[in-house]
Amino acid sequence: MTTELSQIVAKYGDRLYAAAFNVCRQPQDAEDAVQEALISFYRSEKEFESEEHIKAWLLRVTVNAAKSMCRSFWNRNRTSYEEHMDSLTFEDPSDRTLMDVVLRLPEKYRIVVHLHYYEGYKTREIAEILGLSENTVKTRLLQSRKRLKTELEGWGNE
Repeated sequence: MTTELSQIVAKYGDRLYAAAFNVCRQPQDAEDAVQEALISFYRSEKEFESEEHIKAWLLRVTVNAAKSMCRSFWNRNRTSYEEHMDSLTFEDPSDRTLMDVVLRLPEKYRIVVHLHYYEGYKTREIAEILGLSENTVKTRLLQSRKRLKTELEGWGNE
């Protein structure tokens, strides 16, 4: 299956950026991770079976690139994600609160929450993308729901 890079960028660019930002919480690193994934796609001679296969592959490469950037020396000398949150616009103020709470989760929980709730992947698909067992993904989703519930208790009353 051959697909033009410009079509891939138009179709998946925002989703890849969101996944990368969810991992590294730095806009520049997220952009770099997406760029690395797109370059890998462009250089790849891999034969993709479908659009869904392309999307899953790109998400996996993007998440791995973002994780690598989080481990870099330069990552420790950046501004916090909270500063970037101020530059984003949200339709509903509660969306900002929810995103802020999700971004405060540890990385291993953030990425499964993002892939499940924002990208719509099933646990089996997330396991394949992240190279984890399906039970690990289910456990991380359960743990992240518990953490979110604790953080958001009383939020609906405000």
